[in-house]
Amino acid sequence: MTGQSKRSHQVEDIAPVGPPHRMDPSGGCPHADNARLLARGAVAPVVLPGEIEGMAVLGHAALKEFLGHPDVAKDARHFTALSEGRIPEGWPLRTFATVRSMTTADGEDHRRLRSLVSRSFTARRVAELQPRVEELTDSLLDDLAGAARAGGGVADLRRHFALPLPMGVISELLGVDLAHRDRLHELSVEVVTTDIGSQRAIAANHEFAAVIGEFVAAKARHPGDDLTSALIAARDDDGDQLSGPELIGTLLLMIVAGHDTTLNLITNAVRALCGHRDQLELALSERVTWGDVVEETLRWDAPVSYFPFRYPVRDLTLHGTVIPKGTPVLAGYSAAGRDPAAHGPDADRFDVTRPGRPDAVRHLSLGHGAHYCLGAPLARLEAETALQRLFRRFPDLELAVPEDALPRHAGFVANSVGSLPVRLWPS
Repeated sequence: MTGQSKRSHQVEDIAPVGPPHRMDPSGGCPHADNARLLARGAVAPVVLPGEIEGMAVLGHAALKEFLGHPDVAKDARHFTALSEGRIPEGWPLRTFATVRSMTTADGEDHRRLRSLVSRSFTARRVAELQPRVEELTDSLLDDLAGAARAGGGVADLRRHFALPLPMGVISELLGVDLAHRDRLHELSVEVVTTDIGSQRAIAANHEFAAVIGEFVAAKARHPGDDLTSALIAARDDDGDQLSGPELIGTLLLMIVAGHDTTLNLITNAVRALCGHRDQLELALSERVTWGDVVEETLRWDAPVSYFPFRYPVRDLTLHGTVIPKGTPVLAGYSAAGRDPAAHGPDADRFDVTRPGRPDAVRHLSLGHGAHYCLGAPLARLEAETALQRLFRRFPDLELAVPEDALPRHAGFVANSVGSLPVRLWPS
C-alpha cells in the first residue's frame, strides 16, 4: 500500500455527510455551488439525473489522491446501479459509462487502447503540428474579422474561432472531411449534455455511432495518412488488438475530447482576459507567457467541471468521507481549481502570475495519474497559439455583452458559455 493510500485507510474521524447536493442537469456557473460544497468537505454526496445516488470529489488534495488510487476503477462493470439494471438506455450520462474506449478501461486494456493513439500526441508530433496550427489560426482570425464586419463590429468568437480551430486540427489528424465536421460537433454537444431527454439521448448516441461507422467504412475502402486509417489497420491486422466497438468508441472519444475541451478552454480564457485587463496587459507586454495564461485559466475556470465516472472497487474512506463500493463518482475539476486549501484564500482571483504549487501540480483540470489527458500537449499548443495571435491582432477586443448575460453551456459536465459575442475594434 502506498503512503498516499494509507491515509485513506487509517482509522479517522468520519466527516458528517449532510444532505446530498442535487446536480442541476441544466448546468449553469458551477463556482457558487462548488464553494458552498467545499466549505462542508472535500467529498460530497450528490444526486445525479434519474435519482441515481453518486458522489463528487471536490478538494484538490482529495481529487489528486482519488484519481491515482489503486482501488478506483473506470470500467463500468464496477458501477452497481448499472449492473443491477437501474440505469435506462436513455440516461443522459450513460455514454460516459458504457462507451468502449480508454476512458472506460483499466489496467492492460487501458494501456493497450491508449498506446494505439499515444504516438499521435507525443511532444515531437505536437511540435510538428505547430506550423499548421498557426496557419489555421491566422485563417480563422480573418474569418472572425469578416464576421465582425458583417455584424456591425460584433462576432461570436466561440462559433467563428474557438470552435473551428480545435475541430479543424483533430479532424485533420483523424482524416474527417469538412462535410461531417459541423454535424459531429453538434452530436458531441448532445452526448455530453445532461439535460437532454431520454429519447433524444438515445437518438444522438445512435446517430453519432452511425456517422462514425460510415466514416470508418469509407476510410477502410480508401485509407489515408491519418490516425483513423491506422486504427482500422490495427483492427484488421490483429483483431485482438482493437475490436469494432473499441474502434468506434475510440473515435467518438477522440472527436469529443479532441475539440470540446479546447473550445471551452479558449472561450474561458478570452472571457477571463476581457474581465481582467491588467492580466491581459501582462501577457501582451510579455511579462508573463501565454502558457501562464492557459494554466491559470485551466485552474480558475476549468473547461470540464464534473467528469463522469470512476467507481471504488470496495468501500473507500477518502478525506473523512466513505464512498461505498460501486458508487459513480464525479471528478470535480472546477471545484478543485478554486480550493482555498490548495490555492490560498485568494483562490477565486484570476492571477496569471500565480506561482506553481511546491509539488508542481498547479491544477488537476487535465486529470492525473494513468488517465491523464492524452491530448494535453495539443490542447495547450492550440490555446496558447490562439490567444497570442488573437490578442496581438485585436488588442482592444472586448465582450459585446455583460459577462452575466452570456448563455451558459447546458449541463454540468462541460463548463463554459454557449456563445461569446465580442467587439474586435473600439466602438
